[in-house]
Amino acid sequence: MPATVRNVAREKLEQGQLSLGVGVRMTRSVEIAKAMAVAGFDWLFLDMEHGVMSLEACAQISTAALDAGIAPIARVPNGEYAIATRALDNGALGIVMPHVDNAAEAKEVVNRLKYPPVGHRSMGGIGPHYGLRSASSSEAAAALNAANLTIVMLETPTAIANAEEIAAVPGVDVLLIGTNDLCAEMGIHGDFGNERVGQAYRRMIAAARKHGNETIMPHYIDMGARFILGGQDAQFMAAGAVQRTGFLRKLPVGAG
Repeated sequence: MPATVRNVAREKLEQGQLSLGVGVRMTRSVEIAKAMAVAGFDWLFLDMEHGVMSLEACAQISTAALDAGIAPIARVPNGEYAIATRALDNGALGIVMPHVDNAAEAKEVVNRLKYPPVGHRSMGGIGPHYGLRSASSSEAAAALNAANLTIVMLETPTAIANAEEIAAVPGVDVLLIGTNDLCAEMGIHGDFGNERVGQAYRRMIAAARKHGNETIMPHYIDMGARFILGGQDAQFMAAGAVQRTGFLRKLPVGAG
């Protein structure tokens, strides 16, 4: 039986549907995978760039996510390919690489994260993606190249100016604008509604559409975004906690 790897996030994109993700930065328990799958999300955004999640926690949650039918996707610090490839070897179905400014850097990402003949990633042996069963190197490479999502982040005006050439790099699957960093680089911290931000999104969307990529843009679905990061575990927990305490503190306190 040939090795096959299912990535529901990629499947939704290929079907022209919304692919909904949730950020995991605070949670370390593997139950988060099943919980977010039940909640209706398609992929986990496992943040090892700004969070303190370890590679071991990332691998454990990723393995649980595979069984739960939700795609684990890990963000690593810029250029940390040793972390990225180990995450991929141990369950992740995609990598988000931040701070990619030009086509040469995008090509490096693909070279490091895709197996030959697309890239030059080292074979990692038996992994959890196909049930820990043995598979030939050629089968595993083909299955994982087809399933994994290689995502690059555009976070500077330079990256936006180079969006089309970045999108044209074979093996780049998804473009992501890092809106916080982009605003900071443009001198408009936190001004997400600024027209310059809108122009950046429009430029990236046009590049992605031209070269068959997808885009991660939570507030730009109407522009054509399909790969959507819908929130973060800490935000959801805080919102639920505030709602609950607000309800309880409004209840009358009995005398007895």
